[in-house]
Amino acid sequence: MNHLILNPLRIFSDIWRHRYLLGQLIKRDVLLRYRGSLFGVLWIFLSPLLMLAIFAFIFGQIFPTRWPQHVDAPPPWLLLYSGLIAFNLFSETVSRAPASVRGYPSFVKKIIFPLDILPIVPLGASLVHGAFNFMVLLAALAGTGRLHAEILLFPLLAAPLVLLALGLSWFLAAWGVFLKDINHVVPVFMQILLFLSPVFYPVSAVPLAVRPFYRYNPLGTVIESSRSAVIGLPIEWGSWGIALGVCLLVSILGYTFFQRSREEFADVL
Repeated sequence: MNHLILNPLRIFSDIWRHRYLLGQLIKRDVLLRYRGSLFGVLWIFLSPLLMLAIFAFIFGQIFPTRWPQHVDAPPPWLLLYSGLIAFNLFSETVSRAPASVRGYPSFVKKIIFPLDILPIVPLGASLVHGAFNFMVLLAALAGTGRLHAEILLFPLLAAPLVLLALGLSWFLAAWGVFLKDINHVVPVFMQILLFLSPVFYPVSAVPLAVRPFYRYNPLGTVIESSRSAVIGLPIEWGSWGIALGVCLLVSILGYTFFQRSREEFADVL
């Protein structure tokens, strides 16, 4: 497995080689979520629209949010929504990761099946939902007259978070095979992390003593960078680059851990 660490491109080339199978699994995962519902896949659009409407009402009318003022800045509730898009991409993926392998015991017993793509399925589904949330955000920014060209950087700025979610998914998918309790622990931790992340408040609002934690952890970096793109402010590319490197390392370590653990999956399941 040493070549996996020395040559990280090998990991992503393997994913690319199985891209068709991965695409089919992601498509199946998304469609199964809405099967049997009255509006079907229309919920992909309806869910972010309803969430945005709730944000506009709660944080725009009932609890007006104080936010640093910038020229041509969008309403504060849109800034909250943009941070939530980034966080939900990470949270949804990581929360579902522990069951991503355990939920397919028949696949585990097939020697030729590429098990390493199973933890990527939740990430793919999260990216699909995140894309629709992003389109709703674009429409809302255009409707309020606050659409900046920098918003096109939003998908690129989310790259560290995608790598971090991918690496943690491989870790948690392997642990989830052996420890079923992880399925219950991770969602609770994600709820706690939601309030510890700068989603509902800017980093400038937290005490100085803990502000470095918010600025230099990958989740906080991506949320703040994405919010800067929404406002139209310059991006702190130095912090973003460090976050990208750290998250790439996490993804490599996660993949290596998963590959070294997979030989015991069949015995446990």
